[in-house]
Parts: sequence; structure tokens; C-alpha cells
Amino acid sequence: RFKEYRQDELWLVEFYAPWCAYCHTFEPIWYEVGAELKSLGSPVNVGKIDTTEHTSIASEFNIRGYPTIKLFKGDLSFDYKGPRTKDAIIEFTNRVSGPVVRPLSSVQLFQHVMSRHDLIFVYIGGESLLKVHIMKEYYKAATEYIVHTYFFSASKEILPKAVTLQDVPVVAVFKDGTYYLYNEFLDGDLSSWINRERFPSYFQIDSFSLYQMGEQSKLVALAVVDEKNPSEESIRYKTLMERLSTEYRDHYKSDYQFGYMDGNEYINGLIMGEVAIPSIIVLNMTIDGYCLPESKIETIEDLLRFLNSVLDGSTSLLGGNGFLQCTKRIFFKAKSTVVSMFQTAPIFSCFVCGLPVGIAVMVIWATCTAVPANDEKPEEGAPASPALDAHGKKATELQPGSTEKTSEAKKED
Repeated sequence: RFKEYRQDELWLVEFYAPWCAYCHTFEPIWYEVGAELKSLGSPVNVGKIDTTEHTSIASEFNIRGYPTIKLFKGDLSFDYKGPRTKDAIIEFTNRVSGPVVRPLSSVQLFQHVMSRHDLIFVYIGGESLLKVHIMKEYYKAATEYIVHTYFFSASKEILPKAVTLQDVPVVAVFKDGTYYLYNEFLDGDLSSWINRERFPSYFQIDSFSLYQMGEQSKLVALAVVDEKNPSEESIRYKTLMERLSTEYRDHYKSDYQFGYMDGNEYINGLIMGEVAIPSIIVLNMTIDGYCLPESKIETIEDLLRFLNSVLDGSTSLLGGNGFLQCTKRIFFKAKSTVVSMFQTAPIFSCFVCGLPVGIAVMVIWATCTAVPANDEKPEEGAPASPALDAHGKKATELQPGSTEKTSEAKKED
């Protein structure tokens, strides 16, 4: 009945499988999400679907991994790809379940929105017959990227005085403490521009945001550091990367996304090796490739040379998504999963891994030790089996010419 309900109601649904360990870990968080949304009076219904029982729904919505979270809004469905935390899921739900483009009607409301969000897109100005296509493209792009950020519309009068506009309507992104305007002649397609600009110029990147950058054509320049125990070199790498993102934004805005990552666990899995902490690395998330500097980065000039060498191809691109690399990555992930299982739950892991091995050994042993049934008939000319007497014992066979009497003959005598 879910197909009937979702046409007229808002639904936030977790698709899970009973055998999925991540789903069992995530279950308490999911119930907290449902309880808080209900206490807030949200119109969104929260549910979960067992894909092993309802296989047709899993196929219809192309469920590939578990747990998968989707928000259904009429005929539209939106995938959640952020951290599996209560606050992040609720923020996603409130954003996507509301209007795709939210109007800002006053200066106070605009300031309130800016204080709450690090990055927003705003369509500024009313409808223009000459630029009506921009408004249509903006609403279309907002429907696609509402899963990532907020989209608003406002009149020119409610903007801060520091915002100067030569012409309206126009689309602006407010981030990094400033704003940038879309130019349809220089920036190309509006949807592509929004996709490029939907991240801050420099920020802390986690595995979820890094995964999303695979949808972009940009390379990702990262400082891999240890935030808990920052060294002098870690601080220098972060400072160089942040300075570069600000001073050279116009030069690299189409080529690089800048940021830093706390810890190297995710990067190690990506490159199937170990990256030193701290270090500088450039990632191509489209093909799972990476580049490492050949010499130590000491100054911003060193960092600039490295980034330029990546762009002109003079620095070797490692990794990739070729057949051998994909095969190697599958075995690496399988090995990492098994090691992680034994570290977190050794007894359960022994049972899971030992059960199929035990069954296989039992089948092989039973096959090797089985005795075939002797159902064959005697061949023609072969001696028949010795006859049994009334007591089930073999009757004594007399050799030809033998004078020995049987017990019956003795009784007759």
C-alpha cells in the first residue's frame, strides 16, 4: 500500500536488509529521527521497508546498498547521501520537504537565513521577459540540488548594501563571507555552475562530501591532517591550502576544490595504500585517481607548482578505474571488511566465516566416505551367493566327491 500512500503524503523511508550489520547499528538513530520529527509536528511520515520481503519495491527504486534513505514527495524521490546522524537527516528532511525555492520577504529574514547557513543560492529580481529562461533554469536546478543546499528568491531591495548588481534578474551564491554572481556568457550552463559552486571554496571534507565530488569535473586538493594532534607541518599545510583557495580562486575555480580531511582512513581505502599524516594529495574522484607531490611542500610556490603540474600532466596520475584497479579494489575492500569485522566482533565473525567453511567440509567428507549401494545382479556364469538355511546361516557347501554328511543326514541315520 506504500505506492498509494506516497502520492498524497510525504514519506522518509529507510530501505534495509535484516542481514545488514550497518542497518542494525543505524536502527536506534532511525527511531530517534522519527520521534523528533513527530514531536516537531513535521508532515513527513517516517517508515522502513525490508527489501528482502518487498523485492519489487527494491527493484523499482534501484536499491543497491543498505541502509538507503529516500524522501518521497509526490512523484519525486530524493536520495540522502550525507552522514548517518540524527541532526543531518532531520536537516535534510526539513529542507527537501519544504518549497524548492523559498521566498525571502524582508531584510530581517534574509539576515536570519544568512546567520544559519554557510552557503545559499538566491534568485534576485522579478520576472523578466528577456531572461525568463534563467528563472526556469533556476527552478529546475533547485529541484535537482535541493538535496545538497538551500535555494531562495528575493527582491533587490532586501539585500545588504554591500551587494552591487548591474542587472536583474540574476543568480547569486552567498558563501565564504562574500557573494558571487552567475554570468551566463562566462559560466555556461546554470545547472553546471550551481553544481560547481555548491561547496565552500575551502572547508573540512568528509567521506560523504568527497563522494559527492565525483559528480563534478573538479579535482580535489586536500591537506590530510590529524586534527586531534595537530603538528606544525599540519597547520602549515592547512594554512597554505586555505590561502590558495582565497587568493587564487579566479584562477582555479573551474579546476580545483580545496579543503582538508581529518585522518587518512578514507584516503587509504581509496588509494589502497597508506598516506602519511600530514600530507598533500590531489584526487580525481571521477576516475578514483590521485597524484602525490614528488618533493616536499614548503611554500605556496611549491604548492602552486604541484597543482599546475597535475593540470599539465607532468605529474603522474596514479590509481584509476581500469579493470585491474577495480579488481584490486574489490579484493582490498573485502579484506578490509573482514579485518574490521574480526576487530569489532570476533566471535560473531568466526561464526559467520566458519559456518560456510564447516558446511563445505561436511559435504566433502560425506561425499568421500559414502559407501555405494550393491544393487548389481550377478553376472551370467558367476557363482551365486551361498544359500542361507532356516536360521539365516550359510549352508555348508560340499566339495565334489566329499563324503562328509550333513546334519539332516546324520539325524536320518
